[in-house]
Amino acid sequence: MDKIREKVILVGVKTDENERSFESSMKELANLTKTADGEVVFQLTQNRPQIDRRTVIGKGKLEELVQLVDAYEADLIVFNHELTPRQNSLLEESVGVRVIDRVQLILDIFALRARSREGKLQVELAQLNYLLPRLTGQGISLSRQGGGIGARGPGETKLETDRRHIRYKISLIRKELKEVSAHRKRSREKRKTSDVFQIGLIGYTNAGKSTILNLLTSADTYEENQLFATLDPLTKKWQLPQGLMVTLTDTVGFIQDLPTQLVEAFHSTLEESQNMDLLLHVVDASAEDRLQHEQTVMDLLKDLDMEKTPVLTVYNKSDKVSSDFVPTLFPNTLISAKSTVGKEILTDAVRKKIMEIMVPYEFSVPASKGDVLNELRRTTILLTEEYREEENDYHVKGFAKEDSKWKHYGEKEE
Repeated sequence: MDKIREKVILVGVKTDENERSFESSMKELANLTKTADGEVVFQLTQNRPQIDRRTVIGKGKLEELVQLVDAYEADLIVFNHELTPRQNSLLEESVGVRVIDRVQLILDIFALRARSREGKLQVELAQLNYLLPRLTGQGISLSRQGGGIGARGPGETKLETDRRHIRYKISLIRKELKEVSAHRKRSREKRKTSDVFQIGLIGYTNAGKSTILNLLTSADTYEENQLFATLDPLTKKWQLPQGLMVTLTDTVGFIQDLPTQLVEAFHSTLEESQNMDLLLHVVDASAEDRLQHEQTVMDLLKDLDMEKTPVLTVYNKSDKVSSDFVPTLFPNTLISAKSTVGKEILTDAVRKKIMEIMVPYEFSVPASKGDVLNELRRTTILLTEEYREEENDYHVKGFAKEDSKWKHYGEKEE
């Protein structure tokens, strides 16, 4: 039996400030609502120089919204702007149904999608941080502040108790996340010292990162045509045809106007990308707002101090674009993760990029040291291994990580 979806009215104000991204932002809000299992019954938009400080939309539009709620029997209104506690309560009083904003909607989806303990903790932390300053807007019933006779003594107001409880929960979650983060850091450092080349998958939400991870590693991760299908970073091993073993890490999808609460809460998730040797920036080549998506990701990389990390842009969904497709980011490769040749094209492009990042080596390995040859095949791009009968050794050439032990291996042997 199909579950009953909430009927949702979306509201957005086009101002001088958001003019350029307004249409794409409203479209994204509709997709977010769908991902949260809501049914968009109407979209109400208004053009204003700036939003109304009290109710976001003007008085006339607010009256229209009240009528729309009745006409469509709406259960929920979602504003495409972050609402202050005051705006939220004024709007709810006026329309008589629940009112939330874009941030709450995204937090709700993150809560639906989180799988791991860490993911759930991060979502809860973001929700509590969002809720704390909004407690004051919850009406008089929560507070008996004002002092005077009968209000003094050992009792605490409901509002103060709630605040104290939330602050306590926030500190507990932060403590637990610190421990998880420390464990994750140890795992990262272990991978770093083991000469493993690390690749991170980044990109706008729903660009196809999980599909590409599955294509290359058979990881069997959750992939769905939804926003934020992946929340928890997942690292898998991937062996290139030539033997090099690398790790691939999938991360949470980026989105324009990512709520600040989430940037902080998901810092450890995004930290996974900060230590990568190479980033694969997956872009949905068929997306109408492709340029906006690319810009969002590039801006976030800047915010995370990741501009210096080498990036290969992977334009995905080539089956959905016309033959005159023009890429905007370089270096790049154009593939369809769903096609049979997609894996081959991508693997080749990644190998070439890795060779650009790595440094060349050339030395000899005694024939008795078969373990060294095996390790070279697994941790470097071994181009040639030529057996020399007279010397009874293998002359090897290839590419290794800049900080790897192979860089000076030949010198030590001499």
